[in-house]
Amino acid sequence: MEPPGAPQPPGAPQPPGAMEPPGALLRYRLLLAVCWVVAAGTAAGEKTPPPPSNLHYSFIQICTLNWTWNPPENVSSGCDLKYSSDIKIDNVAQDKREWSKSRFRVTDTFLNREMSFGVRSECEYNATSSYSEWVETTLLPKGIPGTAAVDLSCIWHNLEYMACTWYAGENASSVTNYTLFYWFDGLKNSEKCSNYSVHGRTFRCTFNLSFPKGTSTYPPISILIRDGSEEIRPLCTSKNPTTLVKPATPRRVTLSKTNGEIRVEWSGPDTFPEKCLFYEVEYHNGDLHNTQTIQVEKNYTSIPSIDPNSKYIFKVRAKPKPDCYSSELCSDWSEEKSIGEKTDSTFYFVLIITIPLIVAVSTIILLVYLKRLKILILPPIPDPREILKRMFGEQNEDSQSCAKDDSVNAYDRLLKEEEIHSLILTEAPACAISEKENR
Repeated sequence: MEPPGAPQPPGAPQPPGAMEPPGALLRYRLLLAVCWVVAAGTAAGEKTPPPPSNLHYSFIQICTLNWTWNPPENVSSGCDLKYSSDIKIDNVAQDKREWSKSRFRVTDTFLNREMSFGVRSECEYNATSSYSEWVETTLLPKGIPGTAAVDLSCIWHNLEYMACTWYAGENASSVTNYTLFYWFDGLKNSEKCSNYSVHGRTFRCTFNLSFPKGTSTYPPISILIRDGSEEIRPLCTSKNPTTLVKPATPRRVTLSKTNGEIRVEWSGPDTFPEKCLFYEVEYHNGDLHNTQTIQVEKNYTSIPSIDPNSKYIFKVRAKPKPDCYSSELCSDWSEEKSIGEKTDSTFYFVLIITIPLIVAVSTIILLVYLKRLKILILPPIPDPREILKRMFGEQNEDSQSCAKDDSVNAYDRLLKEEEIHSLILTEAPACAISEKENR
């Protein structure tokens, strides 16, 4: 170890400021301070880029807005600039944030609710990002609250036409005349629905909607419902048609028996692309609690292991495949078809009751007639004493009754003779008097 203060060999590094004069040391510190200030300014610039400017919107089509803005000014040359945009409905974020380098964004609009759109600048440097403040603008609804159409529901029937139903707003008058307009990518201008029906406060309108067969992607459909009056709030919404698909009901269901099986055939909708539908076949043999359902991809199937003495009832419906459509809607069930004969249970019930009753009645009648038949075939042997007694008793009774009859008859004859004589005696004077008068 060299003692402190010993001379250093030539070329050895010197500690800062060891051999420098005071002025050089001061310049070194000033230069260091300037570097720190520049670095701090650069870092500050990276953290807060300027926000976009001149944010505004314009309608492209019904229920479709185009938001545009100008790029920020004085952006650092090392900034990889892009924009972040978001939507709020009634001050509630909709989780629809998007990032893009474009200075516009196309969105759906909600004319019956307060809608806010915000955008900000984002700068990406080597491994860090910085954001500007949000710039927002608000689209306020027009009309009286509670007058917009509510509970809009649409169904795309068999890829041919769409039927939409809705109800009048609670604050809408009974004479409110709602009109439906629709538009999708491919139409030059919005179309007006003209096929209306109204039942009370329920409205319904149908319009043709079809795409070339084999189409695999379908554009969203914008729907606007409004009234000619400015007091009625308009309703805007966007529908994904693939979630609204409902196939037509299968037709011409036929049943046949072959080799102990039941073959079921039907005609499916012909407007769907191939292999975009499957079918549900439901059948039972009279017991509704024992219904069975099978799924098939073709328009026919066979049911094995059937009971030849039972009657089977079938019906079919169609459903879109998830590979082609996102709809959970099924078609209506086809008309029920049956095959086979089933003995009526009522007949068995009546038979069970009738047979014992007939046997009981027959038994009673037979017993009564057997008793009479026994008497006819094997009459009882009379008692001789009773015969003798009856014979002598009847003779005495006959003689007594004859004597009585003779006396009675004699008395009666006597009375009759007396009546005759009295009649003659009574009539004789009258005759005499009449003769005298004649004389």
